[in-house]
Amino acid sequence: MADSAPNVLQIVPKIPGDHDGVGDYALRLASILLADFGITTSFAVASELESSKKNHDHVILHYVNYGYQKRGVPFGLLSSLRNLRRNSRGRFVTVLHELYASGPVWRSAFWLQPFQRHIARSIARISDVCLVSSETMLNQLRALWPNVCAEVHPVFSNFGEPSLSSDQFSNRDPHRWVICGGTALIERSLRSFRAILNRISEFFSPRELFVLGGSDNPATRSLLVDLANVRVDYRPQIDAGEASQVLSTCSFGWLDYFRRPDVPSDAILKSSAFGAMCAHGVITVFPHRGSPIAIVGDALPGPYFIDAGFIELPPANDREKVASQSYHWYQRHASSKNRARTIARALGIAAAEDRMP
Repeated sequence: MADSAPNVLQIVPKIPGDHDGVGDYALRLASILLADFGITTSFAVASELESSKKNHDHVILHYVNYGYQKRGVPFGLLSSLRNLRRNSRGRFVTVLHELYASGPVWRSAFWLQPFQRHIARSIARISDVCLVSSETMLNQLRALWPNVCAEVHPVFSNFGEPSLSSDQFSNRDPHRWVICGGTALIERSLRSFRAILNRISEFFSPRELFVLGGSDNPATRSLLVDLANVRVDYRPQIDAGEASQVLSTCSFGWLDYFRRPDVPSDAILKSSAFGAMCAHGVITVFPHRGSPIAIVGDALPGPYFIDAGFIELPPANDREKVASQSYHWYQRHASSKNRARTIARALGIAAAEDRMP
């Protein structure tokens, strides 16, 4: 194995560069691995794996079951990964963005879940190390493969990770809200936001709403019409730097991530939109009550929510403290530099400063 400039092959559903969540994540990871560890990256999609098997030192697989096959059962990918593993001389690390889906009996996810679980288990078995985003996902993975070597690390922000001072939390307008993410997530979040808008107390009632990310969507534009007394700023396909500047001024974010209210709240840790809010000290609010969100007992404030019957928001005097706590929790557990260090360690590669004599 090369002593200098090791190369890692990152396997992704789509080649990065098209405002794709996993692709943006892999691209950001590649830039930090290069800057901090001298690791260069090649990217490949599933169809390219046979030709890639001798051109790398290590492998990082980004596994999203529906990203590789429309029904979430990528058996062809599994076969290619087994061949790649047999012919790889280095380490094999899997970032499990998803394990398997669930749903009611009339949905295909119900009937296909056994196959999805089989594929996830098989990938865990051929991996040296697996990374998951939450303790709930870690427990699910261990139920599939008890001998798995796995670590928990939430998904980081794709909209930047600024260094913020205490003044940058205290000086924010408590009436400035944000919705961010991909196209479908923004549309779903905006629909539920409209339904609860008039229930938010006057201390935090939205007067400005920024909508950041995704593709320019006519349905989203129609939902932004007639938001009473709210000034709207819609910025689809925004670049990360501009999004970060806006997020750093917002107090609250609305996020309708879960399609079902019975999902453990820490599953939100696989969302880069949630990561972006925490990375900027934006207090995230959900459309239903949830369970605590924690890593090894270190809990985020909240979770906060507004639903049809109840409202749980921080006291007005605690807004600055809660924003700061969310930001510093992100720095401890979810930052991209921490994730890159975890992956480099799994690959057996030390940071440049750690290699100094």
